[in-house]
Amino acid sequence: MGLLELFILAIGLSMDAFAVSICKGLALPKINLKSAGIVGLWFGAFQALMPLIGYLLGVNFRSYIVSIDHWIAFVLLALIGANMIKEALSDDDEEEAEIRNLKRGPEEGTIGVYSLDSCSISPTGQVALSREDNGIKEILGFKTMFLLAVATSIDALAMGVTFAFLNVNIIPAISFIGVVTFTCSAIGVKIGNVFGLKYKSKAEIAGGVILILLGCKILIEHLGIL
Repeated sequence: MGLLELFILAIGLSMDAFAVSICKGLALPKINLKSAGIVGLWFGAFQALMPLIGYLLGVNFRSYIVSIDHWIAFVLLALIGANMIKEALSDDDEEEAEIRNLKRGPEEGTIGVYSLDSCSISPTGQVALSREDNGIKEILGFKTMFLLAVATSIDALAMGVTFAFLNVNIIPAISFIGVVTFTCSAIGVKIGNVFGLKYKSKAEIAGGVILILLGCKILIEHLGIL
């Protein structure tokens, strides 16, 4: 697999993380390099780790199925891509409503999305603290980011199995995928904060199409059509 193919693949795999990053950018009360970097590191790290795990699993079985490895690669990529497109075209009303609630904080007795309990009162009677900081900590908390990072990198786990069948040099490959995902995710946070959900579905559809086309290319090359 050449550098160009790997780059295209990395872009395709990163689109799930990019789409979630857009949602994070929309929900965050303020955006800075630190918050964008945190999101990028979570998604980039897991997008690099999961293919490594998949690769290690796939290597153990490669010798048994080498004759059909191109079909496996094609099927995995096609299924991953089709699933991304399906999710992008599904109804997003619930998600958008939840994000609007995060921005609006409609409940009585709350400020924005954060309860009055999260604030501290100074001796002078003024609210001292940190609604925004508490909100950022909640949105970018360990549990939330861990679950999202795992969810958006499951496709990369399957891709790692494919790497084993294609004899890809795994360390440079996962490093490249991690860097590309980090960059896309950090950019996604900013885009979400500025443009909202406008590009979320488009990104997922584009990622799905890219993966399906790559799967077709791998199959066609191994069948000797090209």
